[in-house]
Amino acid sequence: MSIQGVFNTEVTKGTSVWVSASWVQFSALLTCLAVWAVTDRQSFGSVLQVQPRYTLLGGVIGAFITYTVIQSMGSLGPARAVMLIVISQLLVAYIIELLGLFGAEKAVFEWRKFFGMLVAIAGVILFKWE
Repeated sequence: MSIQGVFNTEVTKGTSVWVSASWVQFSALLTCLAVWAVTDRQSFGSVLQVQPRYTLLGGVIGAFITYTVIQSMGSLGPARAVMLIVISQLLVAYIIELLGLFGAEKAVFEWRKFFGMLVAIAGVILFKWE
């Protein structure tokens, strides 16, 4: 993610954030199609059977994730951006587990994980401190 974010931010300097994000998604599509052609070959029609339907929005979410990674890399720098992204991902993932959202198995709250999150957030603050 760090390397991709730096690459995408450089592409944005010569284009725009949405052109860069579009290129990222398009090149990812081409890569996926090439790998699919060599390894998988399952029918694309099977995606129409996916339930629940809202899970098909992963690509839409991915487009906005690409946008936020490009923006944060450009404004915060790679190290700070990645730290904040990883902490945000951990926090959201833990909330999804705690609440059992989107079909995830519901987990019980653990103080150990809560304090681990606080330590990670403290690390970001210390890293950013000048």
